[in-house]
Formats: sequence, C-alpha cells, structure tokens
Amino acid sequence: MNPAVFISLPDLRCSLLLLVTWVFTPVTTEITSLDTENIDEILNNADVALVNFYADWCRFSQMLHPIFEEASDVIKEEYPNENQVVFARVDCDQHSDIAQRYRISKYPTLKLFRNGMMMKREYRGQRSVKALADYIRQQKSDPIQEIQDLAEINSLDRSKRNIIGYFEQKDSDNYRVFERVASILHDDCAFLSAFGDVSKPERYSGDNIIYKPPGHSAPDMVYLGSMTNFDVTYNWIQDKCVPLVREITFENGEELTEEGLPFLILFHMKDDTESLEIFQNEVARQLISEKGTVNFLHADCDKFRHPLLHIQKTPADCPVIAIDSFRHMYVFENFKDVLIPGKLKQFVFDLHSGKLHREFHHGPDPTDRAPGEQVQDVASSPPESSFQKLAPSEYRELLVNGKRLKPTTLPRLPAYSLLLLASQPSKCLGT
Repeated sequence: MNPAVFISLPDLRCSLLLLVTWVFTPVTTEITSLDTENIDEILNNADVALVNFYADWCRFSQMLHPIFEEASDVIKEEYPNENQVVFARVDCDQHSDIAQRYRISKYPTLKLFRNGMMMKREYRGQRSVKALADYIRQQKSDPIQEIQDLAEINSLDRSKRNIIGYFEQKDSDNYRVFERVASILHDDCAFLSAFGDVSKPERYSGDNIIYKPPGHSAPDMVYLGSMTNFDVTYNWIQDKCVPLVREITFENGEELTEEGLPFLILFHMKDDTESLEIFQNEVARQLISEKGTVNFLHADCDKFRHPLLHIQKTPADCPVIAIDSFRHMYVFENFKDVLIPGKLKQFVFDLHSGKLHREFHHGPDPTDRAPGEQVQDVASSPPESSFQKLAPSEYRELLVNGKRLKPTTLPRLPAYSLLLLASQPSKCLGT
C-alpha cells in the first residue's frame, strides 16, 4: 500500500492558482522576424502576409509592437494554418537592404503581401488590434462574386471596371489562376465568375474571361492568352484594371507620391469629360512607352485649386496640363496643342533631358534662338512642387484644431488641412 501524500492547504491553493493561470493565459504567437535568408521563402509560401517594417529607435514602432502581436494572436485563432496568414516584421536598421528593396521611407510601415507579391497599397488604417484584425479578415474574404444567373450581368455597376470569368468548374487550374489574380487586383476591379450550366452560353470555345470597361458604349474585351499562365493572365487583367491615366485625390495622393515618379496631370472640371478623353487618348498614343517613368493623372480643378494657384491658374483656365517633378511645376503652354502629333511627348522628353528646368532659369536653349540673337541668362524661378506636400510628413506629430492627435488614432486628412509640428527625427511617423 502506497503511503498517502498530504499537501498543506497553502500549498494546495498555490498549486490551483498556478494551474488556473496556466489554463486561462492565452498563448501568444511569435512574430516571424524576416531577414535576407528567410524572407522570400516565408512570403512566397504565405497566402497573406502582413509585414511590419520598423526601427527600434522610433517611438511609434515601439508603440505598435504589442498591438501587432495581439492582432496576430486574434487572427491565428481564426486562421490556424501556418501559411494562411503570416504576421512578420523587418528591423530596417539591421536589414537596410530589405527596406531599400521595398522602398520603405518611414517607420512603422505595414505592407501586405500575397504569395510573395507586395500589394501597392500599404495599410493606412487605424493602428489598433480590432482594425488590424478586421483588415486581415477583409483580405481573406472571397474577392469574386459568383453569378447565379447571366441576367445579373445586365444590372452590373457600369461605373466600375468589371472582370468576368466563365468556367466549366470551380475546381480547375483555370479558376485557381483567376482567383489568385482577383485576390491581388480586387481593389482596382470588380471580379465575377459563373460556373457549369450558368456559364455554358459564354463558353462556346472553352473557359473564358471578359473585361467590361466603365460606361455602356465601350465594347467588351476578351482575354486570348493562356488561362493557366499566371503572369500572362495577371498582366492582361492589370492592364485593364489599372488605367493608364488615373485620378489623383486627397485620399490616394500620398500613395501616388510614394511611387516616386513625376506627375503629368490634366486639371479639368469634373463634368468636362471631353478634355479627359482627349488627354487619355493622346497619352495612350504618344506616351505609352513612358509608362513606368511618369505617372499620368487627372485632377478635379475645384478640389485642387491650390496647385493651380501655384502655377498662376484658376479653375476658369481649365483644362490645364502640367508636370510636377517634385521639385518644380511646369505648365504645358496650351491644352489644344495636345492634339499636335508629338507635342505632349516632347513636353515629357524635355522634363527628362532637363530642358524644362534649364529654360526656366536661363531662357531658351541655344538651338531654339533665332540666328544672331544675343545669348543672355534670364533669371527665373519656376513654381515649387505642390504635390510633394501630399507625401508623408517628415514630422511625427500633428496638431489639428488645437489638439495633438494620438498616433494610433490619426485620421487620413487632406494634406493642406494639417498643421505639422516639428519634433522627433524624420521617418518616424504615427501613420
């Protein structure tokens, strides 16, 4: 017979307390630290990854760490599979090469990745556990609306860019590629799909993808490439979803400036669609080769009065075309000249060559002077960049209506409504 073991009452209470504490203490998830050795493998294998690019010396980075970790715990309970959702971080001081690779210019920056591809829109919402968790839930939701009856197509929102896939079955390589593309571009297009008997009338030559542009007059476009080739499918759909000429607003201005490309902007009245169409056509005709070196944009004259005043224009002068190089702004002499073959192209080439900048400071280049004309410098000062002010502030605190806003609750505010307070080092930002 084994001897009885007696535990004193205080020891028993202590043991029970430790047991209860162990049972009810949530298990925290270790945030994955990325470095040059593991970053590609981890991100490429993750359906969705939210990466915190931080610097230890930045107070806002320090404040975000516990929020980021708690949000990761919440999401891991809902998506327990290792590769469904990954929360990761990069110490940008220790891994400046990674920061440079992803063009990180401020801390902390939250970037979303899908299957290793970085999304162009960084997370700019509230820095709270709930907001981060809701953001990931939204990213994990199905980006494709299933069509139950082809009659639904007649009631599509034609103000949007619609991509419709017609498939024999959902469990197919064709649809998996379509689904992957939709998960990346769903912010730019509305994606819809139909299967089986519902889609049969549109599958006369096999599975099919159709692009329906905004409006009711433009014809549909059919994808003719390989539906199992992700790169080809993605490039075709991206070309349709992301227009060559985009609208700049106060909401996306910071995002566009962070792309680092000079702006070629048409300022036009909101109801002046004719000028916009002319500008779009001429950009496509003359400047398609400049895609990737210049951002082609259009802006509402009423909303962007400040940049117009900067170049000594008012809404009454619209339509107006200008370049903002992020140093200076240069005005295209006459909007009607955009129809002259090569004129708009030359305006952009003159930016690249430095001619616009030289002529503002020193008058026309020698080749543009009449024979025998005396050469002399003409002192001039081109207007400074106006849209540079839409870029992220170099200051980390904001004062609005006399109140200093907490960094975790900073709203997205129009650039010109903010009173900036110079305080701590640049690049350490609350938003």
